[in-house]
Parts: sequence; C-alpha cells; structure tokens
Amino acid sequence: MGSDSSVTNHRILVGTCSWTDRTLIHDTDWYPRRSMSAAERLRFYASRFPITEADSTYYFPPGPELTRGWAERTPTGFTMNVKAYSLLTGHPTKPDSLWPDLQSAVRPEFADKRNVYASHLDPEAVEEAWRRFGDALQPLREAGKLGAVLLQYPQWFTAKKANRDELAAVRRRWPDLPACVEFRSPTWLTDGKDRDRTVRTLADLHLALVVVDAPSASGLPTVAEATTSDLAVVRFHGRNDETWKKTGTTAAERFQYLYSAAELRGWVPTIEGLAEQASTVHALMNNCYQDYGVRNAADLAGLLSG
Repeated sequence: MGSDSSVTNHRILVGTCSWTDRTLIHDTDWYPRRSMSAAERLRFYASRFPITEADSTYYFPPGPELTRGWAERTPTGFTMNVKAYSLLTGHPTKPDSLWPDLQSAVRPEFADKRNVYASHLDPEAVEEAWRRFGDALQPLREAGKLGAVLLQYPQWFTAKKANRDELAAVRRRWPDLPACVEFRSPTWLTDGKDRDRTVRTLADLHLALVVVDAPSASGLPTVAEATTSDLAVVRFHGRNDETWKKTGTTAAERFQYLYSAAELRGWVPTIEGLAEQASTVHALMNNCYQDYGVRNAADLAGLLSG
C-alpha cells in the first residue's frame, strides 16, 4: 500500500490509531490468520503502513521492555505514536493500572474509589508517573521510531489559565520529548480569539496541535494549523453523530464510520497544506471499527500519492 507520501520533500505518513482492535482481529479477515500472535500482527501491520498509534498505553503505562519489543518488530523507518497514560491527562484511571509501588501514594480518602485522578495522589507520585512514562519510551526513541506522545485531554479540560499552566508543565516534565495535543473541549478552538491564543500557546511550547475530523455533535472545529515546524497530526474520528455521546458503547462502536472517497478526497488539500507548514504530517484513522480504519487509511494514502 502506498501510505508514505511526500509534498515538497515533506513526509506524509498515513496509518491507523490501533492495530489491535478486537473487531479488526476477530470480525474481519484483514489479518491473514486469526491465530497470529501480537508480535506477528504488528509485523504484518507494519508491512502495510508506515505509522501507527499505540492506544493501550492510555489504559496501562508501558515498560521499556514493551516498547523495545515494538521497536524490534517493526522495520527501519517505521513510526509509532504513543497515547499518554490516562492519569497524565486528567482522565479517570483504574487504581490497579498504577505502578504497584505508586498505588500506595493514593491518599487514604480516595483509596476505595473505583477510579483515581492525579489530584488523588501525592504530588511527588504524579511527577514520578510522568518520569516513568517518558523513560519507558526510550527504546523507541533510540531506534528512531517514536513519532510523538499523544496527549488527549478530556472535555472538562477547558481553556483556562490552570489548564494552560498544565500544558506548560508538560514541557517542564518532558523538555525534549515530541508531543501532540488533542482537545476534546471546543473552548480551546471555537472562538477566534481563543483559537489564536491556543495556537500561540502550543507553538511557544513546541507542542503539535492535533487537527481533528469529528462528528458535528462533538462541537469540535477543524483547525488546520501546524504549531510546530517538524510535526502536524490529523486524527480522523468518523462522523457518526449518533454514537459520539451515546453511553454504553464500546470505543469501536463509538467510532463506527466508514469515510467515502469523496470525504477523504476533500481532506487532501488540507493535508498537503499542513505538509507545507511542517516537515512531517501524521494522518491517522481512529475509526477503528472492524476494518474501517485500515480501509480508509489505504484509501487516503492512495489519494495523496495519486
């Protein structure tokens, strides 16, 4: 599949936000065999696309042995983005997903909670979590395969000073780690004044803005701005208004949407425009329901190279 395109010597990498989704593995024949091991599936995926995003790291932080395995099982030149652990971006976090020695850092009044947040832990433990997550990515960095850490902030992470300070803290904690930021609150980008401030803030911090294609029900605008000169990221969430806010759905069901060729073709000028602003563009399909994501990634790659 032609999924590594270039515009004026700038790279456009097209892939999906997961290669391990259960509905892709069990409900389709995209992988040659249902019995393939995790390592075999990654090798197969990496033979078809030049980039992917690891999303399991949102639920459980990785160790260096895991990321070393990813680096070893993928070819030279492969790129992997890694989604930040839920604790780091203000999401509810399962207590048993914490590193064992940090579970005792949950303050007693929150010890029996179903979910914990960073504010429930001692500040020193939170800083240690940031450090460990960054350190775990070293094997990918050393192999030249780490694209960026995806910091996806929840809807309640709104555009206010405390949260701008939290973005600045990312750079304090990870001074030179490549990172991109996706906002799920429209407050950052809807109003022109807020949008300009957000773009300026991310540029000052050298954090790449994630450009989104999302259902209109999300209220999220598509702001095609490259806030760093070396990376722009686009994530395609589908356009299924019915499932975007529906409770009780799985992640795969939420993003159940197959883009048409015309819809993807409409994105080609935007992606090529981003490639004029940034040396590398990541275009990632998050509509990982059955084989929708891999089909659309191949479609988009073909449009960009054709």
